[in-house]
Amino acid sequence: MAATTTRDLECPPSAVFDVLRDGWLYAVWVVGAGRIRDVEPGWPAVGTKIHHSVGSWPALIDDTTSVLEMEPDRLLKLRGRAWPAGEAEITITLSPTADGCRVAITEDAVKGPGTLIPPAVRHALLHWRNTETLRRLDYVATGRARG
Repeated sequence: MAATTTRDLECPPSAVFDVLRDGWLYAVWVVGAGRIRDVEPGWPAVGTKIHHSVGSWPALIDDTTSVLEMEPDRLLKLRGRAWPAGEAEITITLSPTADGCRVAITEDAVKGPGTLIPPAVRHALLHWRNTETLRRLDYVATGRARG
């Protein structure tokens, strides 16, 4: 079972997906992403990657996040790597609402030492982190949608 965090935004799913589609914005809204080193052409097509650094200088770890599945304006499933901590699968789903959309992030460790953290503790930490991640995504997507 993975941790799921949701937030209602006052913008349409297309506005949120426009932010997800811009890989160079990844470090703006993803908590823990320190910088973007490269975004492969075609992002977020299945198999493409964002090359990022995790952490804060001087303790940065260079790694990647790759796209596992994508449905425009609806779904983005990712495999995030941050070795030596491990890897996580992250699913971002967008659902229209009367006032905009609901964004849900479902995440869990799938490989490496992160899987050794007891699920209750791991999920609480992921929920805490993704609450802020969704807050940042909301600011960017809603702000851009308002012009």
